[in-house]
Amino acid sequence: MAELSQRSQEASKPSEGRLDSWKEIAAYLLRDVTTVQRWERREGMPVHRHLHDKAGSVYAYTSELDAWHKSRKQKSEELGPEAQAQVQPPSASKPPLQGQAWLFLSGFVVALLLTVIIAMTRGHAKPPQIKSLAVLPLKNLSGDPTQDYLVDGMTEALISRLSRIQDLRVISRTSVTTFKDTKLPLPEIAKTLRVDAIVEGSVIRAGSRIRVHAQLIRGATDEHFWSEEYEREVRDVLALESDVAQSIARKVEVTLTGKERQRLAATHPVSPEVYESFLKAQDQANNINSRDDLEKAITDFKDTISKEPNFAPAYVGLASMYQLQTTSLASVQPQEARSKLISAARKALELDPDLVRPHILLGEVYQRQWQWSDAEAELKRALELSPNDARAQEQFAIWLLCEGRTDEALTWIQRAREIDPLGHSGVTNGFILFHARKYDEAVRELRSVEAAYPDHWYLGFALIANGQPDEAVEVLEKALSSERTPTVMGVLVRAYAHAGRRADAVRLLDELKRRQQKTYVPSAAFINAYLGLDDNEQALNWLDRAYEERSNILQLIKVHPYFDPLRDDPRFKDLVHKIGLD
Repeated sequence: MAELSQRSQEASKPSEGRLDSWKEIAAYLLRDVTTVQRWERREGMPVHRHLHDKAGSVYAYTSELDAWHKSRKQKSEELGPEAQAQVQPPSASKPPLQGQAWLFLSGFVVALLLTVIIAMTRGHAKPPQIKSLAVLPLKNLSGDPTQDYLVDGMTEALISRLSRIQDLRVISRTSVTTFKDTKLPLPEIAKTLRVDAIVEGSVIRAGSRIRVHAQLIRGATDEHFWSEEYEREVRDVLALESDVAQSIARKVEVTLTGKERQRLAATHPVSPEVYESFLKAQDQANNINSRDDLEKAITDFKDTISKEPNFAPAYVGLASMYQLQTTSLASVQPQEARSKLISAARKALELDPDLVRPHILLGEVYQRQWQWSDAEAELKRALELSPNDARAQEQFAIWLLCEGRTDEALTWIQRAREIDPLGHSGVTNGFILFHARKYDEAVRELRSVEAAYPDHWYLGFALIANGQPDEAVEVLEKALSSERTPTVMGVLVRAYAHAGRRADAVRLLDELKRRQQKTYVPSAAFINAYLGLDDNEQALNWLDRAYEERSNILQLIKVHPYFDPLRDDPRFKDLVHKIGLD
């Protein structure tokens, strides 16, 4: 009995080539226990069971498993590749733990290779498409500061050409001028302007030749990914500007329509004398601070036209100056200036029908003459020719405001703000917010652009309406310190009156009356003054005179907050009807 028990115990111990549990069998075949149990049930894998003791439930011999596996493999080869993939040969030469380590190592290598492949793919991924850019003011490397007007003119021309591409947002000249001669890092400038790329460049004038160097830089990474030089005779400067603009458009891979491609490539020969005369007049126009400055710019543009009567941009510049004569710098009756503006703008379009600016100017003047449908048509044509022109969007927003469509006006001025984030569109946005009775927002917006436009008097309007007349007085007095324009004086009368300084208000009104005896004073100045002094009868009298002279202020008669005390008066209602805004 003892002998039988000893033989039984010896039989229960694993012997060489024998596997005494499901775990050992699974490890030998490099599979899990569930799989080998399935193979035993479904495919006849040779597994034995103990019948007379409890040393283990199953056992198997490696020689039998090897023979079974060889037979199974032959069958799978006859069935094809998919069946072969299910067969994993056991490795009798490797202990179970070595087989598991080999599996782990193989998996690690595969994962590592995948990581490397993904990293390489990312490294060669196509960079994000450029959908917006800013052309920073080109640098004058001629060693002659008197050539700055030439360099500034080329910057403006390049921006103007690129702005006509619908699928590319190009920052306006007024905003990029802020960064002239800046030391700020390019990524910071790009972040401020919210653009994908920056165009930098320089201009060298040497006698009759001009050389332009331009380069494209990715805003976020400061990566310079394109650079080129162009050199032409001064007489071919417009062709040079076209070459640069076309190269930039190609490099940023923007989609161009056929018409956009034609406009980018369009050039007109111009003599060096005429082009330089035009650029000097344009430089003067960009630096107007007084009536004298305005008169000089008008003279300069006329001088260019006398040199070349068929140079369309000179007529555009002249029309722009006549437009300024109808604003706070008015020195003649509005109708006189408007007639000259219309003539100059139409002449420019006769010479070059694809110009944008004349349509904007005509839209503005028609609006001020209450030709509402004509104004709309001109502004929509400007937007068709140059969808990303901030000035066109800005003027269309004002047209919508005059129509009483304030929500739409705010939407359009926000579009202009995206293109002109640091420029005049901020002033117009504040002006529209004021007429929309959003006085707090108007003050905040106009304060935000105060550094760029320190003497702008629209802030005075908003401060008075917001119950801050003392601050309005400070702003308006500062605006008058450089040029005592009648329009600002009229608003200051209102500010004095609301601040409890009636004597100062009356004194300033008397000054306006004395000035009127010597020169033209816009009716709007007296309307604002008398409304500020609560003299509604006099204000209505001056509104009648404003109607006769077609004053600018009447385009806003439907929405201007200062007119609210008059809205129930029959005379006022009749005026709104005659203007076409009832």
